[in-house]
Amino acid sequence: MDRIAVLGAGAWGTALAHIAAENGKRVTLWAREPEVAADINEKRRNTLFLPDVELNGNIAATNDQAAALADAQTVLLVIPAQHLRASCQALRSVWKQGLPAVVCAKGIEEKTGSLLSEILAHELPQAQIAVLSGPTFAEEAALGKPTALTLACADETLGKELVETLGTKTFRPYYSADVIGVQIGGAVKNVMAIAAGIVAGRRLGDNARAALITRGLAEIARFAVALGGQAQTFMGLSGLGDLVLTANSTQSRNFTVGLELGKGRSLPDILGEKRTVAEGVFTARAVLERAAAAGVEMPICEGLSRIMNGQSSVDDIVASLFTRPFKSEN
Repeated sequence: MDRIAVLGAGAWGTALAHIAAENGKRVTLWAREPEVAADINEKRRNTLFLPDVELNGNIAATNDQAAALADAQTVLLVIPAQHLRASCQALRSVWKQGLPAVVCAKGIEEKTGSLLSEILAHELPQAQIAVLSGPTFAEEAALGKPTALTLACADETLGKELVETLGTKTFRPYYSADVIGVQIGGAVKNVMAIAAGIVAGRRLGDNARAALITRGLAEIARFAVALGGQAQTFMGLSGLGDLVLTANSTQSRNFTVGLELGKGRSLPDILGEKRTVAEGVFTARAVLERAAAAGVEMPICEGLSRIMNGQSSVDDIVASLFTRPFKSEN
């Protein structure tokens, strides 16, 4: 697979395009914003979303999604979760039978509760589906700093071919067959990262953050298993790895949203200052609705949702979590 299309020229999409190009692939990168495409083609920079990385010359940027697919042998979908369905619908008539679609965004569709692979299966039935997820900050990966993540695909042969296509000396995908679990790990950790940010912003201490991360991982795993995922996935890169990274760094958009919430600011004010998407804000409600339908209890996600909706204060939710009945950890 020497010709790759990357749809979505935010920081992560641009980083993936650069990594593939550095690995000798010919890459077409679709950007929604005309100025981003022009910047990449003329200056070899994505000044808006990934300004500190000089981009490889094998990348050609375009504003035409269909043109980006023209001779692609695989497509990386780095479109935000809430916009993926519309893009798939627009591409249905030009998507070739069997062309792999690698989901590289993280989230759950707010309106329907659908996983991103479920959106693809419905809107692009001719695509072969894979998921790329794990503990990744875009700039570090693009600069060649060691990065490991998970590539999930039900078709093991295709999955391992994609690992060989995308892997480099510093960018290391590990194959998994657990498409559901890998997606849920990547989506729900964004919700938990907001909660971890609240703990930090409220100065509740490192003990509290460690407890939240651990119990949050248990919530994520319960939810995933109820939907058909595998529990052992959450001891890996797309589970524990991604949660630890995102819940402990101000590089995380979701963590910084929580940090400001913990300091007492309102969610609309926080989001109004951000150009990039904090996907956990949209994922929280979808998670709770789907978890309720599956009979899964998720008290941390529920408490966070109440905080973000203005229904409860941080102090009230912390008190409610610590007055829950004592029970076995497992």
